[in-house]
Amino acid sequence: MAVALCAATVLVGLTACGGGEDSTHLTWYINPDGGGSNPEGGGQAQIAAQCTEQAGGAYSIEVQLLPNSASDQRQQLLRRLAGSDASVDLMSLDPPFIPEFAQAGFLAPVPEDMVETFTEDRVESSVTASTWNEELVAVPFWANTQLLWYRKSVAEAAGLDVEGGNVTWQQLVEAAEAQDVTIGVQANRYEGYTVWINALIAGAGGEILVNPGPDLDDIELGLDSEAGRAAADIVRSVADAGVGGPSMGTADETVALNLFQDPDTSGFLVNWPYVWAAFPANGVEFIDDIGWAMYPATSDEGDPAPPYGGISIGVGAFTEDPDLAYQAAECITNHEHQVLYMTGTGNPASRAAVFDEAEVVEQFPMADVIRDSLEQAVPRPQTQFYGDLSTAIQRVWSPPDGVTEDTPAESATLIMQVLRGEALL
Repeated sequence: MAVALCAATVLVGLTACGGGEDSTHLTWYINPDGGGSNPEGGGQAQIAAQCTEQAGGAYSIEVQLLPNSASDQRQQLLRRLAGSDASVDLMSLDPPFIPEFAQAGFLAPVPEDMVETFTEDRVESSVTASTWNEELVAVPFWANTQLLWYRKSVAEAAGLDVEGGNVTWQQLVEAAEAQDVTIGVQANRYEGYTVWINALIAGAGGEILVNPGPDLDDIELGLDSEAGRAAADIVRSVADAGVGGPSMGTADETVALNLFQDPDTSGFLVNWPYVWAAFPANGVEFIDDIGWAMYPATSDEGDPAPPYGGISIGVGAFTEDPDLAYQAAECITNHEHQVLYMTGTGNPASRAAVFDEAEVVEQFPMADVIRDSLEQAVPRPQTQFYGDLSTAIQRVWSPPDGVTEDTPAESATLIMQVLRGEALL
């Protein structure tokens, strides 16, 4: 297997050179990013190359590219770790999967003397997402959150003061309907829909998972609640008003972006900061009319709870060099490399100070809003059963025009039936 992995690494051009023949070779399994396999592309491959050079012969990092889909990334890593694969030294982990990996014993413990190093200057949501059972189990790398993107002219015509304070989803629905424009949302039957539902419930002061304990018997769901029904009401309102677009039930980030980029339908959009670079790349001519703000509030009484995304660095439990792997993780996630990664790929940093760097502010004029949003952002439910939980929610809440006040309770019932082995997804 080792020979096959090394051959694959060379074939796709992902070797980070410079460590020397006597250095310890570490393999970093990375998710695809804008830098690809180019050691000068501003992505994880370039960070691997630079950390190899800066290690002074202590270690060298080779990167292995994971599949595009987060679920496929999870599956590949789990299969390797279930087989005690020592080649998994470092891995880029999607936050919802961290509890599952930690609970299964697939992550090497974070050294106590490095916890402060890995949490200092980090936005709160990134630390929360890297924690399981009150212990840091992964290293915050880059963080992500959704903003509200809007046409200034549309908001002004609708009398909506977006810059003056938090706007609610109901206000957006009314403004979009009055101006005959759309709100780009993610409501396809996939992970992005769970992201939206979780943000709506959290914004109403609720939680999908009240008690994220390690045992099945400890699980307490918060779906069948006022917060759950408030979220269902918003999803149905967007669908009934027709402002989610003609394909709302199959809309992902790209579909939502396309609605916003079309001058005939452009009004409002909730999406990740990558869209700022996508606008000029896609030839959008009204960039000067685009504004940004904090994620919409679920109600007048609650605070916004923007979605949290990003990547944390996990160290494999079966690596032969955990100490060196954590030294490499320190290099990968330092200030210098988070600036590089944010400006090179458009993925926001988990370090708060990065957002003050002149080159970051120049590229992201909304950097302060992104940082503020990350401080308020709410991760998806933290549980080792996340895959079943998310899939059950997507199933019951689809299609969005079929959502009713009973939907939250129905999804809670299905989740527990699946976890107890009484139903299949």
